[in-house]
Amino acid sequence: MRTLISTAFISLDGVMEAPGGEPGYRNSGWTFKEVEFLPEAFDIKGREQEESTAMLMGRASYEAFSPVWPDMEEFAHYKTLPKYVVSTTLTDDRLVSNWGETTILRDLDEVAALKETEGGPIIVHGSAALNHGLADAGLIDRYHLLVFPLLLGAGKRLFPTTDKDTQKLKLVEHAAYANGLQLNVLDVVR
Repeated sequence: MRTLISTAFISLDGVMEAPGGEPGYRNSGWTFKEVEFLPEAFDIKGREQEESTAMLMGRASYEAFSPVWPDMEEFAHYKTLPKYVVSTTLTDDRLVSNWGETTILRDLDEVAALKETEGGPIIVHGSAALNHGLADAGLIDRYHLLVFPLLLGAGKRLFPTTDKDTQKLKLVEHAAYANGLQLNVLDVVR
């Protein structure tokens, strides 16, 4: 079974919305305008690219990333990976042609089937609604969280607010950096 990894920049209060400057959110761009940049705090991002064998995202994240990431040198490896977009509304004619193989999955059952295929880790960037569905369906195996020392209040959150049984996580890697960022790599305990 393939490992499904959710990776996110989150504030201390769990907000993941618009970390890179996406429009429409009042605190947009909070990752780099509010906290001093230290390259070593972002080493996990390079490791994710090296270790991932596929990308999974929701429609909104695909529509945000696909016009930009294919031409960004820092995301060059992602261009070569197969991409899967979970959406009930996206159509093949709306997929970009310069970002490699992209497959549309229509539901979480198709994600579960993808996890059963041969191959290595599948990485999920962004995709708040998709993360909620994946977490509720028990499909996430690991979280890579870069936690910023910020309280943003309102905004999309990484974790769903579904009333459910306790989900235990096991901390398998952690680090703290001089700028206050914390890396937490957590496996979902089954």
